[in-house]
Amino acid sequence: MTTPTTTDVALKWALTLRSGTSCSERTEDGAFPVMGAAGPIGRTSRANTRSGSTLIGRVGTVGAINLAREDCWASDNVIVASPGATLESRYTYYLLMSACLPELASKTAQPLLTASAVAGLRFPIPALEEQRRIADYLDAETARIDTLAAGMNSQDVALKQRRLRVLDFAWEHAPGTPLARLGYLSSLVTSGSRGWGDFVSDTGSLFFRSANLYPDRVQPKLTHLAYVQIPADVSSEAQRSRIESGDVLVGITGANAGWVCMANDEVAGGHVSQHVCLIRPDKLRINGEWLSLLIASPATQGKLMGNQYGGTKTQLSLPDIRDIRMPVLPVEQQVRTACSIKRQIDAIDMQRILRQRQLDLLTERRQALITAAVTGQFDVTTASGLNVTDGVTA
Repeated sequence: MTTPTTTDVALKWALTLRSGTSCSERTEDGAFPVMGAAGPIGRTSRANTRSGSTLIGRVGTVGAINLAREDCWASDNVIVASPGATLESRYTYYLLMSACLPELASKTAQPLLTASAVAGLRFPIPALEEQRRIADYLDAETARIDTLAAGMNSQDVALKQRRLRVLDFAWEHAPGTPLARLGYLSSLVTSGSRGWGDFVSDTGSLFFRSANLYPDRVQPKLTHLAYVQIPADVSSEAQRSRIESGDVLVGITGANAGWVCMANDEVAGGHVSQHVCLIRPDKLRINGEWLSLLIASPATQGKLMGNQYGGTKTQLSLPDIRDIRMPVLPVEQQVRTACSIKRQIDAIDMQRILRQRQLDLLTERRQALITAAVTGQFDVTTASGLNVTDGVTA
């Protein structure tokens, strides 16, 4: 184990900390990048920050860390940390990476990280030669981890594309099949009433919102659940938005428009919000799982997105949803085809879940490696990655 120093040093004595400034002159062909909390956000003809500085997210992506590898313009969303004579630039970057800076942000609706919060942190500061050895080691090891993570992300993109092809099989399986309006194939197409947000409570009936939909999974998202206490004077109106098992639920506003799931027993008995369309399939005409897969398919999603309206918050109208045309197959064939597609989708989703778990594990190990190296928990001159990628395969 290395022993960098016996005394911790407050970063305010080793760094110069300042806020970036707003850039009013941006040009596409500017010589310098404009850096925000999460990375480049444009280009400009001037620089206000030297290469080697570490940029820390102040607002927005609070606590995000970027190393300025060239002169740049640091925007007003970042804190600029410029190393003093006792700190090497790359080591400074890794030191701040180990500091868990998001935890120092204010706990408000708009979290804010201040330079004074960073300045008060204390760390042991080893000699510059040792800092360079640690930075060289971490450059090599984090690059190895990042390469593996990039390969896994590429595989996830391929799995997403494969998933979309499987979903489109629902349409490809029915070439030349007659089409019918969704309104004809359903006994009910509705949404929740406006103003029900006023009835949200810690108990009561499940309040199914667009946040309970996944972008790429045809099942309800059972996290961050809300509940409503429905007054007696609107109970008759509430019956129309009451969820039954087998209903198909579709997001109709904002970024979640078009997201879809089939209701199961866990959400049955709840009520949809005004931002969710409830479709009750006519079981003699269309199977709910088959319908949910059809709506999730790229073919139907393209039609839905083409029907969106609105400015900053796009929406889908209930009449447009009722007018979407679906292939009419015998119900028994719908069930068989839906089961086949669902099996393939479930297998792909399981692969994606496993990949995400491996990515999460890599992220944790990367962070632990950086923290251990900069705090002197092992000697980088004799280490060889500490098996950080064991059990993780691309």
